[in-house]
Amino acid sequence: MQGYLNEQNKTDDVIVELNNRRWYKTGDKGHIDNDGFLTIVDRYSRFAKIGGEMISLGAVEAIISPHLPDDVEILSTSIPNDKKGESIVLLFAGDIDDIALKNCLKQAELSPLTKPSTLIKVDAIPKLGSGKSDFNQAKNIALGEVYTNIKRHPL
Repeated sequence: MQGYLNEQNKTDDVIVELNNRRWYKTGDKGHIDNDGFLTIVDRYSRFAKIGGEMISLGAVEAIISPHLPDDVEILSTSIPNDKKGESIVLLFAGDIDDIALKNCLKQAELSPLTKPSTLIKVDAIPKLGSGKSDFNQAKNIALGEVYTNIKRHPL
């Protein structure tokens, strides 16, 4: 917080008051449960820019998840695409193969812009020590997998 000491303009940009409580804007999405615990569920910065449209990667996951078996975990990320700007890549882990996952995606009735272009099977969705999804590692996996064609399942 050193950069904010005696810098009221900077402080005003990152501190917000909600329900008589001051919060630091981190860019995380979360909710407070009945016991007062804050659970972080996503980041506001998780977007893909496809054909000039901003697509929420969290929203893509939320549309797909209800159509998946309970033991399947997914995480979406984006990679550069020369024609569209970016493409969505879906990492998946659990007891499902790419054919069954493609059927789940059909059931989810994603719009063409929100449909992942590539599916990558991983042993486990990358996590930080806190248990939160590791978005940087997911992107690195997607970049490596897509460009080397290892375990690649294009849609």
